[in-house]
Amino acid sequence: MQYNGSAIVAMAGKNCVAIAADKRLGQRALTVDTDFQKVFPITDRTYVGLPGLATDVKTLYDRFRMRVNLYKHREERRIEPKTFSHLVSHMLYERRFGPYYVEPIVAGLDKNDQPYICGMDLIGCLDFAKDFIVGGTASDNLFGMCESLWEPDLGPNDLFETISQALLAAVDRDALSGWGAVVHIITPEGVITRDIKGRMD
Repeated sequence: MQYNGSAIVAMAGKNCVAIAADKRLGQRALTVDTDFQKVFPITDRTYVGLPGLATDVKTLYDRFRMRVNLYKHREERRIEPKTFSHLVSHMLYERRFGPYYVEPIVAGLDKNDQPYICGMDLIGCLDFAKDFIVGGTASDNLFGMCESLWEPDLGPNDLFETISQALLAAVDRDALSGWGAVVHIITPEGVITRDIKGRMD
């Protein structure tokens, strides 16, 4: 889980949700790439963050996309974040004896525009939260920062500021993650994506 390094956090606000990730891809202490995608769109209201082994990140995203497309064709409707998180959990548990080294974080808005966030371990054990979910090598640092900064019922702009400050402060104290970040704010009107500059060392 710590071979490539990562820092991902999802936060709930008032009728909005945010998910953010750093951009570094490394081989332990060696930086390989500084623009590696770790957060992926599943629908226009559901995103998944994949901290963990980079090869499994790519493999799992392709499998998620295939399963979501099959769901869309069979059910003739968009998959809800809660349904998607159970689909991910089931896929991970299928491989429990030879697991994918990824701990997914799902963030999105349900059909009532209520925020939904959850995380899971590498065999799919779900962890639901009303405030925030963290993952990756900087998760201990993120827990402390999010506990300090998060407040209930944050609007989209305040949520962006809170998640950005929490992530940047956390990755500054973790040698395996960093090199800037990307933040996605999911609102009923659409998704706002912003890049953040961070320390490049």
